[in-house]
Amino acid sequence: MTTMQDITSPMTPSEKRATMALAGTYALRMLGLFMILPVLSLFAEQLEGSTPALIGLAMSIYGLPQVLLQIPFGLLSDRFGRKKMIIIGLLLFLVGSVIAALSTTIYGILVGRAFQGAGAVSAVIMALVADLTQEVHRTKAMALIGISIGASFGVGIIAGPVISGFGGVQSVFWVTALLTALAILMIIYIVPDPQQSKLHRDAEVVPEDMLQVLKNPDLLRLNYGIFTLHLILMAIFVVVPSLMRNAGLLAGHEWQVYLPVFVISMAFAVPFVIVAEKKRKMKQVFIGAIAVVMLAELGLSAVHENLIGIIGFLWLFFCGFNLLEATLPSLISKTAPADLKGTAMGAYSSSQFMGLFMGGLVGGWFNGKFGVTAVFLFCAVAAFSWLLLSLSMKPPRYVANLLISLEQLSESQAQAFVADMLKIVGVVEITPHYQEAVAYLKVDNQQLDREQLQRLINQYAGL
Repeated sequence: MTTMQDITSPMTPSEKRATMALAGTYALRMLGLFMILPVLSLFAEQLEGSTPALIGLAMSIYGLPQVLLQIPFGLLSDRFGRKKMIIIGLLLFLVGSVIAALSTTIYGILVGRAFQGAGAVSAVIMALVADLTQEVHRTKAMALIGISIGASFGVGIIAGPVISGFGGVQSVFWVTALLTALAILMIIYIVPDPQQSKLHRDAEVVPEDMLQVLKNPDLLRLNYGIFTLHLILMAIFVVVPSLMRNAGLLAGHEWQVYLPVFVISMAFAVPFVIVAEKKRKMKQVFIGAIAVVMLAELGLSAVHENLIGIIGFLWLFFCGFNLLEATLPSLISKTAPADLKGTAMGAYSSSQFMGLFMGGLVGGWFNGKFGVTAVFLFCAVAAFSWLLLSLSMKPPRYVANLLISLEQLSESQAQAFVADMLKIVGVVEITPHYQEAVAYLKVDNQQLDREQLQRLINQYAGL
């Protein structure tokens, strides 16, 4: 092997810089999307040509181009370069933000939001992270990206109403454009160019493997889950901001609701995440969180004219939502074969964005046709269908992914290395790809003998 792999080592300074810069890029982009959620429906009501259905579509239309363009952007990045495609995607997002900021009709907002969605660079960012980190540090880098997304959601739904209170909703779009420009500068000046770009099955969609992923019933169940969760999220934000305003919440004070609701719900969710992972109660916690989301929707359907009631059940919803947002990616990682993780996450991400798109579409339509009670009841039924489907899920294997390089080993040496690794306590399975010089491992971190694995790596590194 060209370099000694140390599975216990921290990331190098260059890896940290690249990962933090890309996590920041991802967060800045998502922050712009999340800031608009709590305020766009209120703004759109005042626009020329606005209807409940078009308001819902304006909220969610960015999800459709995300679904359609995510894989093409990834494939184009293999040919034309990661950073170039990320910059193109961010420029599309910036253009969409400016169009939305200048719009005075609902149709202008629709065009701007569609352009925002066309900047589908999530998969390319993940691939670039993989290019810039060693195999043994890949999981840490991906975890940092995940944390940045969660943080941007919390900050976004609080900051959006604050910024809107000072300069109107147009100012949120202008701030989004500014943040996107900063993200472009980070990509150009801070993120290093990879020495080489190659296929990373743990971080990229492999189109020829997609059918295998889509035929896996356990993964399909999880994809339906993230679709349903984000459908409900978007449908809520189509109607809840107006409901709170009608129930007496003063304009510009929305952050006084979202800040405590999000922070306190996170505080309640974290212990359950720990129980799910450390105590290995993932299925029980997961099903309980779905039930909480369903109960929150039923509650909102009953008390949506009372501000205290709305806030209470919104808090209950976010307790379940935050817990599910944390456990669903973990379940995908545990369930997907190690060398299909990137493809599985691609299908999962597409399901998430399709859920967002359908949530705005259906939420707006139900609101216009039948009123807000019907929106919440529809969401409760969707959550109930997910709950029924999840009852039959198998308890997950409590395994983590680990990558080991096979560089500079002949195929026979690599085969012997893989066979020896399988004898180590805590190594559950290995999928080697000799042409790519990588072994994809599933390991039980509570049992893994890391010292023995490191000694074996050192032994083969000396060959």
